[in-house]
Amino acid sequence: MKIFYEDNHIIVVEKKPNQPTQEDASNDYDLLSEVRDYIKVTYNKPGNVFVGLVHRLDRPVGGVMVFAKTSKAASRLSDQVRTHKLDKIYTAVIQGALEPQTLRDYMLKNRKTNMSRVVSKNTPEAKYAELVILNSFYNAEHNLSTVNVSLITGRSHQIRVQFSSRNHPLWGDARYNPQAKAGQQIALWATTLTFDHPTTKERMTFESHTPDRYPFTL
Repeated sequence: MKIFYEDNHIIVVEKKPNQPTQEDASNDYDLLSEVRDYIKVTYNKPGNVFVGLVHRLDRPVGGVMVFAKTSKAASRLSDQVRTHKLDKIYTAVIQGALEPQTLRDYMLKNRKTNMSRVVSKNTPEAKYAELVILNSFYNAEHNLSTVNVSLITGRSHQIRVQFSSRNHPLWGDARYNPQAKAGQQIALWATTLTFDHPTTKERMTFESHTPDRYPFTL
């Protein structure tokens, strides 16, 4: 497990692609359990070890995440998520060309299929979704664009759905890109995480580099 930073209150790590953030029906070794086991073994802690889950990444997505090591830190970081003070920037590779802009939609999640879609704002249970495309670099030869995305809200599969709904699905997205091929790894990575330290209030930024593989290498 790659650790970017750790103190008595928080631990910042890199999630591996295809690892669940927390325990799910697959029973695969999830990151939350890995962090908990690391703390338990490293510091020889008896009994149950507290690790607070503050935010999530979709299973196929890798990148930087922060976990809380105390309930106070968990509460304060969760407040930052709610008030949009915890900033998340992603790097994605999408099909086609799309200029920097703000995408605003309403989304609805189907809990049976675990898939989301863009719907009318008047749809019952629809939730507002917003992201900002900070920049976009188009590769005409491959008809792909590398984009940096600032996630304003945190809806289920939000980045994947908002781009797909505009006919610019993410490369390798098995759920929302009908052109994705078997064996491809979704081109979405949580590259930057910025938040206020829960006790010192220091503004902290951590970066996780995209993998050295296609199509991130375009």
